[in-house]
Amino acid sequence: MGRCRRLLAVPLGLGLALLSPGAPASSLERFSEFINGTLTARGEFEQKIFDVNRKLLQESSGVLAFSRPGKFRWTYFKPYSQVIVGDGSKVWIYDEDLKQVTVKKLDQALGSTPAALLAGNNEAMRSFRLTDKGTKDGLEWLEAVPRAKGGSFETIRMGFGESGLKQMELVDSLGQTTILQFDSLARNPKLDPGLFRFSPPKGADVIGDVD
Repeated sequence: MGRCRRLLAVPLGLGLALLSPGAPASSLERFSEFINGTLTARGEFEQKIFDVNRKLLQESSGVLAFSRPGKFRWTYFKPYSQVIVGDGSKVWIYDEDLKQVTVKKLDQALGSTPAALLAGNNEAMRSFRLTDKGTKDGLEWLEAVPRAKGGSFETIRMGFGESGLKQMELVDSLGQTTILQFDSLARNPKLDPGLFRFSPPKGADVIGDVD
C-alpha cells in the first residue's frame, strides 16, 4: 500500500461569532468552553484514514502539544516518522525517512492539518459555519462547514466527552475521511517553549518559504 501523507493541523479557534442564532447549545457550549479555557494542551492520538468507500487506507499514532495561538508540535511515530512544528509564523514538516523539510507560512497551513486547526485563534475559523449535531456514541458532536469552496476539507466534526475533546472527523474534497482519536489530552500543562522551535537537520532538503 502506498504511503498516504495526510497532515492534519486541526484550528480549534472557532469563535462564538460563528454560532448560528437559535442553534442548539450543548456541543457549541462545549466547544466554546474548550477553546476559551484551553491555552495549552498535550496528549496522544490515533489516526485512521478511510477512502470514499470507507476502506481503511492507513493507521498511524503519535503525540501532540499546542500553545494557542499558532504554536504546535505534532509527532507521528508509526507507520513512519514525521514531525510537524508550528512556531507561530511558519509550519515545518519534517519527513525523517525522506530527509526532507517542507516549510509553509502559518496562515497557509491553518485548516489544512489538524495541528494548525487546534492551535489557531478565533479569527482563523470565521469562514466556517458551526452546527450542533447532537449526541452519538456518548459524545456531543459539532460540525464545521466552510462558507467558501475549495478548501482542504469539506466538513470537520468534533466530538466532546466529559473530559473535553475526544475525537475529530475530517472529510476532504475527494471523500476521504480522517478520524483522530485523542487520549490523555491534558489541558493547560506547562510546556517547554523549545517544543515549538524547529531547525532543519543537517543534510536535509528544505522546500518552501524559509525566509
